[in-house]
Amino acid sequence: MDRRTFLVASTAGISGLQFRPSIIAAPAGSVETRGKPAKSCILFFLCGGASHIDTWDMKPDAPSEFRGPFRPIQTSAPGVEICEHLPMTAKQAHHMAIVRSVTDFGKATGDHHAGYYYNLTGNAPDETFRREGNNRRPYATDKPYMGCVVGAGRPKHPKLPQIISLPYKPSRAPYTRPGQFAGLLGMEHDPFYIYGQHENPLRFTAPSLTLSDGMDRHRLAERKVFLEAANKARRQFDHEAAMKHYTQQQQKA
Repeated sequence: MDRRTFLVASTAGISGLQFRPSIIAAPAGSVETRGKPAKSCILFFLCGGASHIDTWDMKPDAPSEFRGPFRPIQTSAPGVEICEHLPMTAKQAHHMAIVRSVTDFGKATGDHHAGYYYNLTGNAPDETFRREGNNRRPYATDKPYMGCVVGAGRPKHPKLPQIISLPYKPSRAPYTRPGQFAGLLGMEHDPFYIYGQHENPLRFTAPSLTLSDGMDRHRLAERKVFLEAANKARRQFDHEAAMKHYTQQQQKA
């Protein structure tokens, strides 16, 4: 899949898309790629929205208890129909690769909390999601978010984070959704979060660079001095312990 196809697919929502038959039938590696390899990628992840039967697949021939209430319309892609309320999207369908074959194979729990993890890591939620539900917190042993995997495997940029997430951390208090962190890869590979609003795009904040309540520059400087002193004392202690161990081994010899 080329960059454009992936970007359009991501914009439309991962679980609502379907490849055209020509792409499905093509042998692995036979899909022609255009241009140079992508140096970066943007993933639009929709945290919620309309059901696929109200947007991409109305199932007009299905029984009334299954089909959607809206009428399908023809798009610019031959044989592809979408909801009547998406006329502008219908005009761009020939640029899209719509995937309707995504499934959880019965391994998901049917809720956003676990679905978030499944979609962003590519790994089925384990038993802890069923047992803890929305109270299931991110674990250090979680499978990593796919963006973190890509960022960890690419050469470091001299000035920019490997992966940036915006306009907010996808969670709602008191819950923190698993799947958006580096997990097993380590915290150093977590996304760099930026908070902002569409109405004021230049008024954004980076939580990791913002002082918490009650903390000012003076207190931060004091903590830095204390940390440096503690590190110096620890290095001295480790050196003395190593020398003591060396002396003991020498005496035994």
